[in-house]
Parts: sequence; C-alpha cells; structure tokens
Amino acid sequence: MPVNDNPEWSTRTFGNEDRLPRVPLPTIEDSCARFLEWCEPLLTEEERARTEAAVTAFLQPDSPARTLHAELERYNAAEGVRSWLDRFWPARYLGRRDRIALNANFFFLFQESPQGQLERAAGLVAAAVGYKKLLDEEAIPAVVQRGAAHSMEQHKFLFSTTRIPGAEQDTVRAPYSAQHPGPSPARHIVVFFRGNIFRMDVLGQDGHPFPADDIEASLRSVLESGATRAGDDAAVGALTTKARAEWAADRQALLAGNPGNAAALETVESALFCLCLEDFAPANPEQACDQLLHGDSGNRWFDKAVSLIVFADGTAGINVEHCGLDGTTILSFVDTLLSTPVAEHEARSGARPQGVPTVEPVEFVLDERQRAEVRDAAAAFAAYAADTATTTVSFDFGAEEIKRLRCSPDAFAQLAYQLAHRRAKGFTGATYESIATRQYQNGRTEAMRVVTPEILRFVAAMDDPGTDPATRVAAFRAAADKHVSRAKECQQGDAPEQHLWELQLIQRREGERLGATAPLELYDSPGWTIMRNDYLSTSSAPSVHIQYFGFGSTSSTCIGVAYVLLPQRWNLYLSTPRPVAEQMFTFARELTRAVGELRELLAAEQA
Repeated sequence: MPVNDNPEWSTRTFGNEDRLPRVPLPTIEDSCARFLEWCEPLLTEEERARTEAAVTAFLQPDSPARTLHAELERYNAAEGVRSWLDRFWPARYLGRRDRIALNANFFFLFQESPQGQLERAAGLVAAAVGYKKLLDEEAIPAVVQRGAAHSMEQHKFLFSTTRIPGAEQDTVRAPYSAQHPGPSPARHIVVFFRGNIFRMDVLGQDGHPFPADDIEASLRSVLESGATRAGDDAAVGALTTKARAEWAADRQALLAGNPGNAAALETVESALFCLCLEDFAPANPEQACDQLLHGDSGNRWFDKAVSLIVFADGTAGINVEHCGLDGTTILSFVDTLLSTPVAEHEARSGARPQGVPTVEPVEFVLDERQRAEVRDAAAAFAAYAADTATTTVSFDFGAEEIKRLRCSPDAFAQLAYQLAHRRAKGFTGATYESIATRQYQNGRTEAMRVVTPEILRFVAAMDDPGTDPATRVAAFRAAADKHVSRAKECQQGDAPEQHLWELQLIQRREGERLGATAPLELYDSPGWTIMRNDYLSTSSAPSVHIQYFGFGSTSSTCIGVAYVLLPQRWNLYLSTPRPVAEQMFTFARELTRAVGELRELLAAEQA
C-alpha cells in the first residue's frame, strides 16, 4: 500500500475526496476535434468525409448537441455532484442488459502458495476481514502517487455490495449509502461448495474477527455438509448468469414464491463477500483462469462485488463485479491481503478465539418452474462459456528490459499487439485501452483508442521488406512517443469518447424534456461506429502478487487482452468467441514473433 509522506494530504482513507480536483469537462468543440483525430486512421476517404459532415452538423449553433452539452454543464455545476461522469457510470455498467458473468466481471489469479485449500481459504478470509476492519476505521492509507492523492471512493464497494437485477436498469445494494449508511454491519460471508450455499460468521457478536484457525475449522464443516453436490436444478447461483431482465424476473419470482427465499436472498446479498470452494485442482494456470472467469455457475453468485475462489490444491483468485470496482482498487486490496502474513492481519484486526464460527445452510425453496429455470440457466451458461476460446501467453522478460531499450513498457506492449494483430488478421482494427483517472473526484477510467497514424506507419514499416532497420526504429519511436502522449492526455481527462457518449445518454434520458430529440448523425457515422467496434480490448494489472488477470471478449470479433507487465515477466490472458478462435491463436503466435523482432530491433539500435 503506498505510504502518504506528504503532509498536505490526509492519511485517512476517505480524507481527501473533497479536496481532489474535478474531472475536466471538455468543450464540445475539443471533443469533436479529438474524435475526428482518433477515428481517422481507421477510416477510408469516403468514411472520413461522411464522419466530418456529421461532426459539422453536430456543431451547428442550433444542433441538439448544444442543448445536451448545456444540460451536462448544469449537472456538473449542481450541488453535491463531484463529476460530470457521476450519471455516466451507472448508465454504462448498470444499464447493460446482457450477462455480466464472463461479459463484464473480471478476475485475478493469485501467485502460487504452498498452503492447502482450507488453510489458504481461511487465511484469505481472515486477511479480507482484517482489511474490512481497517476500512471501517478509515485506516487504509489514502493512495498518494507522485504527490497527487487518488480517490478512494471505490473502496466503499468492496464489502456487502451486491448488484441487484432490474427490468430496465440494475441497482446496487451497498454500504455508505442513503439506504445503508456507514460501513456494513454484516458479520457473515457466504461460502459456496458444490453448488451448496452456507452462511458463516467471520465476526463475533462484539465485532472481533475470528482467527484463521477457527475459520479453517468451520470451512472443514462446510466441506462435510456440502459433500453431496446440489442438483443442477437447485444451485440458484446459476440464475445470476442470465441476461439482467430475465434474472430480475426470476428474482421477483423467488421473493414471491416462498417466505424463506427472501431471507435467503438477504443473507447472500448482505454478506461481506463470497468464498467459493472448488472440489478440483486446475491442471494449469490457463484452466485456473478459465474457472475464475466463469467456472461452475452454480458455485458462484456473480452479482457479489467480491468472490474469493480457492481450488482443491490451494490455487486461488478473485472474481469481481465491475459496476463499482476497477482493477486498481482490487489490486490495492489484493496486494494488502497477500503481502502481509496472516498473523499480522489477525493482530491488527483484533482477531481472537471465540469458538468455532457458526455455519448454517442457505436454502431456497423452488417450485418446478423455478427448478427448470435454474437448470436451463446453468446449461445455457455452460454452453456460453464453452463457446469462449481462451489462451495464455507468457514472456520471461518485462518492464526492466523494455526500459533498458529506452521505451515505455506499455507503449512497447501496445505496439507489439498492433503488429501481431495486423499479421494475424490482415488489417489494423479499433483498439481500446483503459487509462486510470483516480486522481480526480470519483475518478475511474478513461477510454483510450490506441490506433494512430504513427502506428499505421510503424506496422507498415515492419512488414515492408524494403525498409531498413533504422527506418523501422524511427517508426517505432514515433509511434511509441505518440502512444505515451495520448495516454497522458487521457489521464488528464482530455479524451472525447465518454463525453460524446454521455451526451447521447442524456438525449435518451431527457431529450424530450430538453426539446433535443432530433437525431444526431454523429452517432451513426462511420467514425463513431468503427472506432468503438473493438478488435482488441486491452487492460493492464501490474502486481507481483498475481499471475494473470483476465476478462471476457467484448464483441463477436474482439480479442480480450488482459496483461500483467512486471519488471521481470509479462503474462497475458486472451479471450475471444470460439467461432474466431483460430484468429486469436494466430494472434498469440504472431505476438511472440513480434515481441522477439522488436527486442532484437531495439537491442541492435542500442548496440
């Protein structure tokens, strides 16, 4: 955890939130200019002309876009609003109507441990509960990097947070809210084993945590009580894999069906977090990653913000519901859990023997129709997961060597991805990269579009047999410098996509009230649709405590590229729909070739 050695900033977890700068709200002219710059490398001359015409119309004085932007300015200036993106994030995440399992949730595979399943699970639970106790006291140090404090608001969604499905838009049950003010008072977690669900206390009546040894004893009783696998028509967690409106209807049917179901849902949804115990050991890291991404749906509750998952051999990781949590927050949480001995966590949290924690089964009463829904949901999700192809790629070098080659590690990675993609698919496609912006109030991420004219020239130079090494190096350096420059702009909030997207969302929500209902051609233009049709969706998670990071593909043509780029290693988890799996495997092979070429090219320059 970063240490705050700057007396200007508070060390309290949430002590700096009101003092952080606000996310800059771009002008409509600036966003349109950047939009044209960002989409231009992906367009033909005819597509560029149509897009420019749409932007010209968008910027007319009488355009509805002016009214929509004025409304956004009013909202940004309203009392209590910390960011003009405060309505954007719920619309983006909670408004999606497809599955969140595999489509939105992400995972980390932790570093290996010599511990067995129950010892490791108990240690993770004890460490997480210790973290929760510190968070309640605002004793998790506020993150300060390069002299700038970062927003810690996302930490409020780590515990007792559950996404609740809705017919039109989901909601979130969370502490630190009007409905549940302050830290969560829950004292329990829910444990899944073979599709069976158990409530287990992790805090005593007086609020003191149970020590890991006693938690381990209770987990042993879970394995005994859950030895018989729940039927494929009884493991209710499978319902959380359905499209959101369907799951919302199923949840309402559960509440209406039997009085005990309301209590069961309350137990699950109020729990601090989930612990999912698996009854098998993964054959390799790739299988572990796949199981962390989707796994047995009956042994998950994908709506929970945090699910710790531990396999039979002690291999462990985490699955995260994305609506309130980004990777940087989870990395801080995981780093604290895994970098400190369990005994130290226990000492800090005040854990003490109080007998063995109480374990009780959580049972749902289902009628025949509901049983059929559970069975069908599990089968449909298993088929969906099987229709997702994945692979891992690993390099035995990392950021240190790349820096010795005088290059930004992220720029090196992204240029390698572009070269490999062009060789695998024969063209350069839209590429997304997530850029953290937590230095702002309620800061989360900005959407960066990677492809630039410099990247096109670099890729062309690498595959032109008539181009000499010096020209290739020069093209690489220009593309890398442009990448770094654009990433810095995104970190500063100077990016067009989320601004233009929010204007579109305002029109959908309030266009009639504002008198701004006329269609805006920009959102149907080739630039908008092509720039946002990802062929590569990329995100990085740098932590020595994880082996792999991963998420599902975002479209029928996309390769999800989740990478852990550390000083001495570089691990990637790739995912794509199975119908285009061969292209992903070709991309993986070409990536290995591209990385080797770039290392050789830059090393020769150094020599």
